[in-house]
Amino acid sequence: VVLPPPDPLDLPLRAVELGCTGRWELLNVPGAPESTLPHGLPPCAPDLQQEAERLFLSSPAWLPLHGVEHSARKWQRKMDPWSLLATPGAPVPSDLQAQRHPTTGQILGYKEVLLENTNLSSTTSLSLRRPPAPISQSLWGNPTQYPFWPGGMDEPSITDLSTREEAEEEIDFEKDLLTLPPGFKKGVDFAPKGHSAPAAGLLSLSRLLEPLDLGGGDEDESEAVGQPGGPRQDTVSASPGSVPLARASSLEDLVLKEAATTVAPLEPPKPPPQEQWAIPVDVTSPVGDFYRLIPQPAFQWAFEPDVFQKQAILHLERHDSVFVAAHTSAGKTVVAEYAIALAQKHMTRTIYTSPIKALSNQKFRDFRNTFGDVGLLTGDVQLHPEASCLIMTTEILRSMLYSGSDVIRDLEWVIFDEVHYINDAERGVVWEEVLIMLPDHVSIILLSATVPNALEFADWIGRLKRRQIYVISTVARPVPLEHYLFTGNSPKTQGELFLLLDSRGAFHTKGYYAAVEAKKERMSKHAQTFGAKQPTHQGGPAQDRGVYLSLLASLRTRAQLPVVVFTFSRGRCDEQASGLTSLDLTTSSEKSEIHLFLQRCLARLRGSDRQLPQVLHMSELLHRGLGVHHSGILPILKEIVEMLFSRGLVKVLFATETFAMGVNMPARTVVFDSMRKHDGSTFRDLLPGEYVQMAGRAGRRGLDPTGTVILLCKGRVPEMADLHRMMMGKPSQLQSQFRLTYTMILNLLRVDALRVEDMMKRSFSEFPSRKDSKAHEQALAELTKKLGALEEPEVTGQLVDLPEYYSWGEELTETRSQIQHRIIESVNGLKSLSAGRVVVVKNQEHHNALGVILQVSSNSTSRVFTALVLCDKPVSEDPRERGPASPDVPYPDDLVGFKLFLPEGPCDHTVAKLQPGDVAAITTKVLRLNGDKILEDFSKRQQPKFKKDPPSAAVTTAVQELLRLAQAHPPGPPTPAPVNDLQLKDVSVVEGGLRARKLEELIRGAQCVHSPRFPAQYLKLRERMQIQKEMERLRFLLSDQSLLLLPEYHQRVEVLRTLGYVDEAGTVKLAGRVACAMSSHELLLTELMFDNALSTLRPEEIAALLSGLVCQSPGDPGDQLPSTLKQGVERVRTVAKRIGEVQAACGLNQTVEEFVGELNFGLVEVVYEWARGMPFSELAGLSGTPEGLVVRCIQRLAEMCRSLRGAARLVGEPVLGAKMETAATLLRRDIVFAASLYTQ
Repeated sequence: VVLPPPDPLDLPLRAVELGCTGRWELLNVPGAPESTLPHGLPPCAPDLQQEAERLFLSSPAWLPLHGVEHSARKWQRKMDPWSLLATPGAPVPSDLQAQRHPTTGQILGYKEVLLENTNLSSTTSLSLRRPPAPISQSLWGNPTQYPFWPGGMDEPSITDLSTREEAEEEIDFEKDLLTLPPGFKKGVDFAPKGHSAPAAGLLSLSRLLEPLDLGGGDEDESEAVGQPGGPRQDTVSASPGSVPLARASSLEDLVLKEAATTVAPLEPPKPPPQEQWAIPVDVTSPVGDFYRLIPQPAFQWAFEPDVFQKQAILHLERHDSVFVAAHTSAGKTVVAEYAIALAQKHMTRTIYTSPIKALSNQKFRDFRNTFGDVGLLTGDVQLHPEASCLIMTTEILRSMLYSGSDVIRDLEWVIFDEVHYINDAERGVVWEEVLIMLPDHVSIILLSATVPNALEFADWIGRLKRRQIYVISTVARPVPLEHYLFTGNSPKTQGELFLLLDSRGAFHTKGYYAAVEAKKERMSKHAQTFGAKQPTHQGGPAQDRGVYLSLLASLRTRAQLPVVVFTFSRGRCDEQASGLTSLDLTTSSEKSEIHLFLQRCLARLRGSDRQLPQVLHMSELLHRGLGVHHSGILPILKEIVEMLFSRGLVKVLFATETFAMGVNMPARTVVFDSMRKHDGSTFRDLLPGEYVQMAGRAGRRGLDPTGTVILLCKGRVPEMADLHRMMMGKPSQLQSQFRLTYTMILNLLRVDALRVEDMMKRSFSEFPSRKDSKAHEQALAELTKKLGALEEPEVTGQLVDLPEYYSWGEELTETRSQIQHRIIESVNGLKSLSAGRVVVVKNQEHHNALGVILQVSSNSTSRVFTALVLCDKPVSEDPRERGPASPDVPYPDDLVGFKLFLPEGPCDHTVAKLQPGDVAAITTKVLRLNGDKILEDFSKRQQPKFKKDPPSAAVTTAVQELLRLAQAHPPGPPTPAPVNDLQLKDVSVVEGGLRARKLEELIRGAQCVHSPRFPAQYLKLRERMQIQKEMERLRFLLSDQSLLLLPEYHQRVEVLRTLGYVDEAGTVKLAGRVACAMSSHELLLTELMFDNALSTLRPEEIAALLSGLVCQSPGDPGDQLPSTLKQGVERVRTVAKRIGEVQAACGLNQTVEEFVGELNFGLVEVVYEWARGMPFSELAGLSGTPEGLVVRCIQRLAEMCRSLRGAARLVGEPVLGAKMETAATLLRRDIVFAASLYTQ
């Protein structure tokens, strides 16, 4: 017996694969299987699951019984029996409430009540009831914390969710899908076809969102059912007039009762109350009972406050918000001082914000000397943060608001100084953000120079915060000003000072012409001496020296020093001060005082810094009573100049416009070097607001009866109209500079309850369109009610295409209007609209009436056509009773043709001023007429004396010609073809013409016009469609789609989504949270961090590269840079280019070149050497940038390094965080970060 082999592989067989199709053949030859693969069959690893089952489950006998050291791991736990007794802290869910007798107040018992908001935290809630953050985050907050709820904004609640229209956000709970896609007006109906969906009622979303009462059973359960669409009452406390819903015996009864409740008629909406948010305060009448109303004021002065100051103090005592718009040096600071004292009395806090850090330092010194308990928070200084009054820049306050700082809890007042700075294009948005984000319990004090639209601005804030704002304005300056023209340039002509505007505000033309004559006389003498060549307009340094020497000699003789000379160029300031080398205005005692003060202030600098050329030059100028103040001066030197000027030791100060933004440092005289300035793009004349702000520094209250303002006329005397506009024109209005930033968007997106759309709605830029929202809501409600009462038009039988006929007519009218608009805008169209051209007029007074153009003129916005137009002779003499003879029901002939107006009785005429939109068609007919004679005759006959005179022959001829033309062409006169005759090749015009012809064919083929019921049904449909159109317009105005910045917002969100800062649902991701921690250039810094472009560099190299983001002086890095820095600069530009390309792809207007061009790497080498320890005195040779701008760049760079340090810690980058800490330490040294003199 032959036994089979024990293993199948021992069988005398061999498997051979045939091709690659999976066919095999067995050969009676022993051997291993053969395959067509080049290397045979691949090895097959055993299945891990089967192997584990075989080893551990099928035969586990080999496993040791007690040795588990190789089979499991365990960690030794430290035993702590006391932990069993410790319980974690939890919020208290209830409290005991005393029950008192309503009359005697005696405690009758206690009742346990449930507490709300017990599970809140700074990272989940915007409520002020949330627990405070840790002590380390109480001042600055944290980017992960939520802000407090902005005041004036409705906080969403369950009641709001339940009353929300279900048509906007209805949910299918089976599939968890929205029935209304974002951006759509209608949703998807999930109800089965053929079955009407039940009305929203007991089974709606509002029922499911009702709050549950978990407090106990001591109150009866009740429900209140209100009117459909109205707010539901609370389930616990139902209104007395509500009817409890009876229990239904069947589902049919329940549905019927619900339907009956749903179709109840709507009550007429109550008109909204007339709200007045901005209340002007009368400051002309004295406040006689001031001390009776405030017997114990919180603060007292050594002088008697003015009337406007007393009015403001009275409102502060009532905890009202005020807007004080007063003249320069009028005493606005008194209002701020009383608010600070009032907060200290109430044991609350005050925040004083200023537009610039230098002004914050100055205010810190003044308020600290007055109150003592004052702190200062700037980007690089933190002094006494626990004080009751904190002084900071507006950017610091914005950061604290977004980060949820606990300082906001105790805040009673926020004082905004120099509010007119909101007009700044770069930083004005910060003011609006802060005003919007302030909580409701904070009162607002606004201090500003006089502005013409103070009431409008206060009205915006009042509507924003839903509280009244009291506007207090001064009538006149406390020290009146006298304005002069100075034409002298030598000791002989130093008396050429001509009064132009006196202290009463009268403009003296006599003084102007005297200045012109004096200038002409000198020019004629110059021509006799040197020839016909006229002197240059501005002159050189020698001429400037002569002008200033003669002017200062005159002022010194008249005891009108000190003087501030405003020059709109840093270089000219230095040149003019350096040119007065022969001038010495100080006495020996004053020189000694200046010398001691300089020694005391400069002693804190290191030896080499005291020998800086700018320090030595400024010291020499100050000893002679001269000073220079502009952004290129070192900060410590600017403070020295300001302090010496306030002491009266600086007699002549050459300053730029920024000095007018400082604290109250008035002079006896203000001089304007020129009335023209460069605003960053072009040279222009000073605006009235700019001139008033700088001229307001003239006149010291209590010392001078008047202030003197002098305008230098180095060349020709400016035009009288320009001087009059600049000196007597209205100051610039407060205008919104609101714009979207990535930081704002990310800070709001990370909070679910806040929307960017709400921020845009509440901005000052949207105020004109949003202030009538309540009126729009009321009108919409009335139109809804009116629409529901209208009878539905009949659209059956022959009238089945009535809706289409109406829409075709509307579309044809709109298409023709667009084509006509393009014709009038074109060059050939404007040429054709000349005198004598016959046109078809269609507006509110005329319907397709022929007219002839008599005259063409222009206004500030468009052209105006004066035309003679045909009309009916009115039965009444009142022209207001004339109306357009438009057909009530348009038939195809009326829509397709123009159906010219023909008088039904005697023909009359009128002369009308036509806008381009009033011209419905331009005909090919041109009449020969005298337009001036027609206008003269028509104007004459409008006078009562000549009203019955017959028209002249020219008028009669023109009217008869127009009437003959109308009778000859009833469907409309011939018009030039836009494409062939007027040569308009625009695609929209060609397509519009094709669409108009198609619509004309559809209108001619309509069947509804043949029905005898067509007129009546058309009127019904038109009334209904007009109401619906108006409702759509009102809904659009009330919706987010009408926001001006909404398209840009969507584009910026798309940029963030593309770069990975937010996901598809708008949730902020890690990169977005990092960007929230950045103060500027958030996208570029975050991308550099996540690209690991900074971690590999040394701290000084990182600081040098980041200087390109904060440097304000344009320039390129030098060739002497190390290769690492050159590569780093290129990498930063590459990342910036990538971001710019994403922005351009998402539709933003900024080009890639503009975005990359914002980076200035001109100080890379300077910052690099400074971070390496080079003395400041040696940096001057590396760059031609003024020392003050270098210091400002390094200071801003240190702030950016601290922001990056916090962001690195947020993402868990300890190496980068340590390097940024080191970089900030390397930058913060010596003269760049010398302590402010105002804080010592």
